[in-house]
Formats: sequence, C-alpha cells, structure tokens
Amino acid sequence: MRRKDREITNPEEIKKIIEETRILHLALFDGEYPYIVPLHYGAAEQNGLPVFYMHGALEGHKLDLIRANPHVCVELECRIQLIPAGDNPCGFGSAYVSVIGRGIAEIVEDPAEKCEGLRLLMLHQTGRDFPISEAMASSVSVLRVRIRELSAKSRPLPPSET
Repeated sequence: MRRKDREITNPEEIKKIIEETRILHLALFDGEYPYIVPLHYGAAEQNGLPVFYMHGALEGHKLDLIRANPHVCVELECRIQLIPAGDNPCGFGSAYVSVIGRGIAEIVEDPAEKCEGLRLLMLHQTGRDFPISEAMASSVSVLRVRIRELSAKSRPLPPSET
C-alpha cells in the first residue's frame, strides 16, 4: 500500500467495516475487460479472514465467469463524506474507509451451506435471523468467496477548524 499512513491493520476495525458496509463489489475476469457487479452479502470468518456469501440467479454471466476463472477481487467502502475545499477544486477529497480482498469464488452446491450463506446474508442486511429452508435456497445460486489477501484503508475527515 502506497499510503501507509492510511492503512488499517487492526482486525477489529476491518471487521467493523465489513459489518457496516451493505454492498460488496465483486470483480471478475471477463476476457479483455473486467466485470464488476455490486451485491448484497453476508460474512463469516475463517482462519482470521472473511468469507463472503452472495446470491443471485441460478444461471447467468456472473456464474459463467466464476466457472471459467474463480479468482476474484472484492471491494467494500463506507463512511464516505465529501472533504470540501471552498473555491479550490484541487483541494476537494473524500473521507472513507475501505476493504479490498482477493480470493477464490465458488458456487455453493451443499444445501446446508446454501441455507447458512443465505441466513448470514439476511442477518447482515436486515439484522434479523431468518430461518432459510432448503426449498428457499434451491431457488437461487449462492456464491462463496474465501479471501486469501486483504487490505484496508481509511481517510478520516480532517479536524474541524473552530
């Protein structure tokens, strides 16, 4: 990371960002151009790294790309706020926190894991722990991304002048 002064290494702070963010951007290989799709997600932890669960249609471009090359990148950001600079357009910026991870995407086939992935997704998105039946889970595909590399970054708001 070029800006070491903005790097977040505290696992608890990274976990807070993942809990606070609602949309994950999933980047896939698509021949000559990358393909990025915003998705709702739920998360678990495995060996100190996040595992993300997303859902979608039973067939489509995203699934085809994962089957062809499961190496993916995810990006999450929140706490976004404009940093104003008055009449100086070059001085504007944004406060934010973000997480970027690289990992392997898999289409979950196990019915029990599909239910658990959807339960985590609904818990994360709604705060409610819905029971998910195999019948419910069978109507969608569930993706799992196991993160192998992770970085996080923060640019806080500057102190206000009084």
